[in-house]
Amino acid sequence: MSNDLKKFDDNNQSLGTQAARQLATTTKSEPQMQGISSRWLLKLLPWVQVSGGTYRVNRRMTYAVGDGRVTFTSTGAKVQVIPQELGELPLLRGYEDVDALTALANRFVQKEYKAGEVITEAGKEADSIVLIAHGKVNRIGTGKYGEPLVLETLADGDHYSYQALLESQDYWQFTAKAVTPVIALILQQSAFEAVVAQVPSLQKHIEDFKARSRKKQDTSGQKAIELAAGHHGEPVLPGTYVDYETHPREYELAVAQTVLQIHTRVADLFNDPMNQTQQQLRLTVEALKERKEHELINNREFGLLHNADLKQRIHTRSGAPTPDDMDELLATVWKEPSFFLAHPRAIAAFGQECNKRGIYPTSIDMNGNMIPAWRGIPIVSCNKLPISESRTTSIMLMRVGEKNQGVVGLHQAGIPDEIEPSLNVRFMGINEKAIMNYLVTAYFSAAVLTPDALGILESVELGRS
Repeated sequence: MSNDLKKFDDNNQSLGTQAARQLATTTKSEPQMQGISSRWLLKLLPWVQVSGGTYRVNRRMTYAVGDGRVTFTSTGAKVQVIPQELGELPLLRGYEDVDALTALANRFVQKEYKAGEVITEAGKEADSIVLIAHGKVNRIGTGKYGEPLVLETLADGDHYSYQALLESQDYWQFTAKAVTPVIALILQQSAFEAVVAQVPSLQKHIEDFKARSRKKQDTSGQKAIELAAGHHGEPVLPGTYVDYETHPREYELAVAQTVLQIHTRVADLFNDPMNQTQQQLRLTVEALKERKEHELINNREFGLLHNADLKQRIHTRSGAPTPDDMDELLATVWKEPSFFLAHPRAIAAFGQECNKRGIYPTSIDMNGNMIPAWRGIPIVSCNKLPISESRTTSIMLMRVGEKNQGVVGLHQAGIPDEIEPSLNVRFMGINEKAIMNYLVTAYFSAAVLTPDALGILESVELGRS
């Protein structure tokens, strides 16, 4: 301490605060952790008890003719479709002859289009299938009074139209126009037929596909239930039965675990005024719950982002999430939608688009919290929805509950040493270094009971001016 400071201290007429604190009891908070979020998904999902550890989703028979997205490889500016990925096309679903798929893949021709260019035009001969390798494309039809109407927006991995390869002398029923610069791979009907003529197994697969396509289906692709209505007299009524999927999907409970380690000296000597073991467990459980919500959204086996039906995935029309896009998303889950789930930055981006249009969405009360809403459906925040390097994310909309054939959470309550439903803490003993070990475990999963219970708005751009 300098002489000036000593002289200053000697002149004090009362006890200084720094010295006084040595005799005072400091008021302390519990340990804080910034990673704790609101976890709305965990709160709003109805949780179903899965006593056997496995949950089977039984559905009506659906004629699965394929509706997947295709993956590509690129070398410099050259783009090629991965041969096995052609199995995602409705026409080729389930076909596994790699040599034949490779022959088809090699016959796709790469073409590039500028924004605003027409790829295929309504009324022209439909004689090809188009794969969108990169970019965004609008399918444009004609409205009742002749005005152009956007039927659908396609993006990376989407495709149209396999029907063109099955028929001759048919015509495009829509115009496909590039919204952004587009890279497309195009297979001409003549090239497709040349490969089919050389591969008998492919010929048989195509015939089987045509036969499945002719079976009666309802609007959801399920086996039709024959009914009669509005008839008079005594006609012969149709006979029917409700068929079920022979191989329904089963969800096994996933697990998230960690081993908490606490030295006995810390637990013995430093427990006043707060119990060190309890605080360590509390923060560990909070971290486990955060991971649980992350897995429910992002896990490739059961996560909601990967289990939405491809027909239920739509793209923004202009990039930023507009009221029009949110209305389009509502149209995918139109039967009793429960809530939107979006990253906080996506909610902000939607608010900015509403402000530009002079639209001010209302808020609704949820458990004492005022939550923004659209069309009366709450938009709850979730920071587990990923944001890509190009600053795009997704917005989800779901219907929840078993009764509503919606999205449900799966767990098993009543497990040993449980501290919360399907979450337990088990003492594992003390090792030779006097460290206590606790195994902290959570069991969980999620299931989408029917495809129309979950919709996703993809390619949502953030921070657009």
